[in-house]
Amino acid sequence: MHERENPIADKSYAFALAIVEAVRIIQRDQEEFVLTRQLLRSGTSIGANISEATAAQSKRDFTAKMSIASKESRETHYWLRLLRDSNLIESETANQLIDQNSELIRMLTSIVKTSQASNLRPH
Repeated sequence: MHERENPIADKSYAFALAIVEAVRIIQRDQEEFVLTRQLLRSGTSIGANISEATAAQSKRDFTAKMSIASKESRETHYWLRLLRDSNLIESETANQLIDQNSELIRMLTSIVKTSQASNLRPH
C-alpha cells in the first residue's frame, strides 16, 4: 500500500520515534519512570490522533482528532520542559525535541483553525 505524502503525519511519526528513544535513554540512565511514561503517552499520541484524523468520517471528526493531537502536543511540551528543568534529560536533547514539537503545534493550530472555519461554512 502506497501512502500519500502527508507532512504532519510524517513529522509526528518522526517525533514519536525521537520521544521513544529519549524515554529509553532517560529510563536507562536516570531510572525515572513516572514522568517519562507521561511523556511517552502524550508524545506518541500526537501522531496516533493525526493518523486517526486522516480516516475521519466527517469534517467534524477530523477537526476533533486534530484538536486532540494539538492538546497532546501542548502537554508534551510541558513534560519536556519539566524533564529538562529538573535535569532528567540533557538540555540539548530536550531543546531539540521542544523545537520539533513547537513546529507540530504551529502546524496543528493552523490545521484546526482552517478546519473549524470550513466547518462553519454552509455546505
